[in-house]
Amino acid sequence: MRGCRVRGFTLIEVLVALAIVAVALLAAIRAAGAMAQTNAELRLRLLAQLSADNRIAELRSAGAFPALGTRTSACPQGRTPLHCVEEVKSTPNPLFRRIEVRVYASPEAPTQLVELVGILPQRR
Repeated sequence: MRGCRVRGFTLIEVLVALAIVAVALLAAIRAAGAMAQTNAELRLRLLAQLSADNRIAELRSAGAFPALGTRTSACPQGRTPLHCVEEVKSTPNPLFRRIEVRVYASPEAPTQLVELVGILPQRR
C-alpha cells in the first residue's frame, strides 16, 4: 500500500467554507428584512395616496367650494390611522379653488407621506 492517501477536506477548508456560507446567509437575511420594511412603507404610502384621492373626490362629488384656509382631520384607510391636512388656496381665476391635501401617519408625525393637489370649480 504504497502512496495510500486519504482524500477529503481539511478542518481549515471546512471552517473557511462555513464562514463563507454564514456571511452569505447573513446578507440574505438582511436583504429580506430591508425588503419587508420597504414593503410596509410602500403600503403605507399607497394608503395615504388613496386617502388624499378620496378627500378630493368627496369635495368634488359634493360640489363643495370650500373657504380659504387650512383644516386638519383624521382620514383613516381601513385599520391604518392617517391624518390629513387640507389647505385651500385661491387661484388667479376666482371661479376655482386649489386644494392641497397632505397626509401624515399621525398628527405629531413630521414626515409627510403624500401630497395631492386638486382644483375645485365653483358650481352655479
